[in-house]
Amino acid sequence: MIKQALYPGSFDPITNGHIDIIKRAQKIVDVVHVAVFDNPFKKPFFTSEERVELIKKIFPSDQGIIVTAFKGLLADYCKSSEISTIIRGLRAVSDFDYEFQLAHTNQKLNDNVDTIFLMTDLKYSYLSSSVVRQLAHFKSDVSAFVPKEVQYALEEKFNE
Repeated sequence: MIKQALYPGSFDPITNGHIDIIKRAQKIVDVVHVAVFDNPFKKPFFTSEERVELIKKIFPSDQGIIVTAFKGLLADYCKSSEISTIIRGLRAVSDFDYEFQLAHTNQKLNDNVDTIFLMTDLKYSYLSSSVVRQLAHFKSDVSAFVPKEVQYALEEKFNE
């Protein structure tokens, strides 16, 4: 039986911290579904299609990673995809309260779903997509925080 897990997020843009979680999740499961969430309550910087394409560029030939976009409830996505494990990254203790609520809500909505929390590598504990976007906006070098594909996409977007 193939073990699969879902790693959801806005990935706006994907950072080295996200990539670290994906690679570590691959050590636990056979297939990691990276699901780009289109949050109706936020105005994304990159479209969901752009975010999916960026992630596919970073993991071009990896058969253990499937990248998709989704709208709606995570519990429903898990049910329709027949995935029972959700992977979430935790940067700091402050993330835990919110993630704890989400995990229990998802389990209440779909009792077949469990959440696994992976602690972000210490070198990425301060990193977020919003910080990367702010740095890129002010033309700061973001190469230490994101892959080159994302760096180029940010530069192109801010030069439009």
